[in-house]
Amino acid sequence: MAATIKDVAKLAGTSTATVSKVMNGSYSISQKTIDQVHKAMEELNYHPNLRARNFARQSTRQVLFLTTLGENAGFSNPHMFEILSGLECALGRKGYLLGVKNISKEEAPDFVKEVFDSKMVDGVVIHASVISKKLDEMIRYKEIPHIVLGLPNFASHFCWLDIDNKLAGEMAANYLLQCGYQSLAFVGGTDEDKISAHRLEGVLSVLKEYDVIVPRCHLKYGESDCDSGFQMTEQILQNQNLPDAIICANNYIAYGCVNALKEHHIKIPEDMGVVTFDDYPFSQILKPKLTVINIDVYDMGMQAGKLILNKMKKPNLQVQFYCTLPSVTERESTRKF
Repeated sequence: MAATIKDVAKLAGTSTATVSKVMNGSYSISQKTIDQVHKAMEELNYHPNLRARNFARQSTRQVLFLTTLGENAGFSNPHMFEILSGLECALGRKGYLLGVKNISKEEAPDFVKEVFDSKMVDGVVIHASVISKKLDEMIRYKEIPHIVLGLPNFASHFCWLDIDNKLAGEMAANYLLQCGYQSLAFVGGTDEDKISAHRLEGVLSVLKEYDVIVPRCHLKYGESDCDSGFQMTEQILQNQNLPDAIICANNYIAYGCVNALKEHHIKIPEDMGVVTFDDYPFSQILKPKLTVINIDVYDMGMQAGKLILNKMKKPNLQVQFYCTLPSVTERESTRKF
């Protein structure tokens, strides 16, 4: 005869209500009790009817992640998968499944409305690249539990969390000044690249505070790829007055920057220092290894998972904040004077 929830409770020395809370991922149960219940379920070979239980409580135990994916997405945006890993870990601990949907900004509003009207998921985590004012208004009207990853670039009612890229830029500039560097350059992305723009904003705010003037020829903007990083560095090196350190907005730009410096026989860090942001994908495999302002994007995913779980419990909860403090990882591409 198949075991019942009462059998599990008796063997675990708890009530059936406690067993139910453990299976539902309640935060109010101690880890010791959770372990006791799981052990009893294993010994009795007890498998709850999840579909029936979810139907009874009108829950799917599923969260959907919406973003724009494409060919080679894992190489062009490796942080996306670190975020996904952290998100899945937080949700999995509470018995939720994570689905991923490749979608455009234009398709997102109708799709989100459809999956909630048909009760296919309990909540959505949305990458900022696919948000729009139409999606914002629809989510607000229908009170859909959601978290946006990234600061919206327009006034909205979205719940969001983001990394403080301005602070990361401040840390890069402060670190180089403390090392003794006096003339800095910045190579970054286009105007549409908000991450690069916020990092530059942080750099310039620190330099202004210390009355360090940055010549316009030391600020370069282009595509966030290796070729553009090479070309922008080439442009900087054509000037008579060279910087003694370059801040690169990301690893791809840094890869091109390092290759350009090597082609001009400029030694790193003896002749010029290089700092970039994030540890992946190139900072640890380039020679010399790059000093980075590192950001724990896995932790960002974990926090997003915890927040969407709270949003599903409390739909009126409003969340808008920066998470995960950057840190300096000092390596071979910089030196102290």
